[in-house]
Amino acid sequence: MLLERLARTSGAVAAEPARNAKVALIAECLTELGPAEIPAAVALLSGEGRRAGVGWAGVRELPEPAGTATLGVAETEELLTRLGEVHGKGAQAERKRRLGELFGRATAAEQEFLRAVLVGELRQGALDALMGDAVAKAAGVPVTVVRRALMLRGSARGVAEAALTGGAPALRAFGLELGRPVRPMLAASAPEVAAALEKVSPAALEWKLDGIRVQVHRDGERVSVFTRSLDEITARVPEVVAAARALPVERAVLDGEAIALGPDGRPRPFQVTAARTASRQDPERLRAETPLSVFFFDLLHRDGTDLIDRPAAERWAALTELAPEELRVPRLTTGQLPEAERFFADALAHGHEGVVVKDPDAPYAAGRRGAGWIKVKPRHTLDLVVTAAEWGSGRRRGYLSNLHLAARNPGEPGLDAWVMLGKTFKGLTDQLLAWQTEQLLARETHRDAYTVHVRPELVVEIAFDGLQRSPRYPAGLALRFARVLRYREDKPAGEADTIATVRALAGR
Repeated sequence: MLLERLARTSGAVAAEPARNAKVALIAECLTELGPAEIPAAVALLSGEGRRAGVGWAGVRELPEPAGTATLGVAETEELLTRLGEVHGKGAQAERKRRLGELFGRATAAEQEFLRAVLVGELRQGALDALMGDAVAKAAGVPVTVVRRALMLRGSARGVAEAALTGGAPALRAFGLELGRPVRPMLAASAPEVAAALEKVSPAALEWKLDGIRVQVHRDGERVSVFTRSLDEITARVPEVVAAARALPVERAVLDGEAIALGPDGRPRPFQVTAARTASRQDPERLRAETPLSVFFFDLLHRDGTDLIDRPAAERWAALTELAPEELRVPRLTTGQLPEAERFFADALAHGHEGVVVKDPDAPYAAGRRGAGWIKVKPRHTLDLVVTAAEWGSGRRRGYLSNLHLAARNPGEPGLDAWVMLGKTFKGLTDQLLAWQTEQLLARETHRDAYTVHVRPELVVEIAFDGLQRSPRYPAGLALRFARVLRYREDKPAGEADTIATVRALAGR
């Protein structure tokens, strides 16, 4: 299959709002693949494609697109693999050369698709559960069997290959393997505790820690630690390894959170934990400088027995038997709203993000956001000003999408009048995209190939989960998980929130 077929499918899926239609488009494409092409095609379509160390800067200036499609799917993955293997002296120049050769052979549609894959901006929605449903449809197997296989294998490419070549029997052969991470169970969201308890009651409430999700596999003295994205970080987190080895068990798979705490036991900023777990420097020195704590909240396997399909209450009971209280996330089981809200307030008082409300009867549904887990966090909002916007891709092509957000600065020395705090394209409906494109173009001051700069006049209400230190922005602060709530047409730019307000919020 030619890469152009994947590119056209990706574009069609991005433009299609209906989920079932998206599934049908992907499934049709999958049925046309040869057995050797399946892993590569699924990896590219699902966002598992290799990024090869290429960022936006590497794909801003591209050669003219080819007039005829010649790139094959398997060939493209091989070229991307080789690109990712370029290291050492002169690597940047060699990577640029190879990237130029690859994009020089790609048509315009293929270039757009490859650019999105390489920089992690594939926004077609063909990820996780959607891809799993498409694989099930293409292979003619029950979707539940595919979802379980995805949970246990952790990769859509391997599951798709098994489903399309071996059917349901090949998928049922997958099992939990020590040392192979499973996709983590994810949480849906609710605006407040009361809304979560309307869906699950009685429920178990756990503190939501703002750390790094860790999945810990122990097989005798061998311990492996994986992140939420299934990357192995064992060598970087000796504290987690030591905690796992101290448990009275020979074989186990645990789910939890690693976090850097201050001397007072309160969480340090998220970037501290993130930087510590990402660093490849001497782990023992880092351990002395920035110690990590680990807190477990689930147990998926214990000494030869898989617990994934057991109700959560059974898994928690087994975890309580195994791990001491200081290694477990605080938990409260209740159906009473006042009690639940006090627990939520206590989590916030200790400096944590909020709570996760969990169904005691739910199995471990890895890789999916369902009603089994519901996270509740206080919502912060700021009224900020749009100073620029970037052109969208996929179904947002032709619209100004990614907003540059800034706070007002009445006079802090060393900062401009408008202080950028981040970007977001989240929360925008099709109607809002069209409106803001018209409004922003009417305020344009200048532009480059990707960005339109505008007069700072439009105020937008932004919800976000928190603030983090960031050297990328002049104030040293950036929004976390920002999303658009609405435009404040009733508010002039002179009444937008100030950088002083932002600093005060960060301090709290």
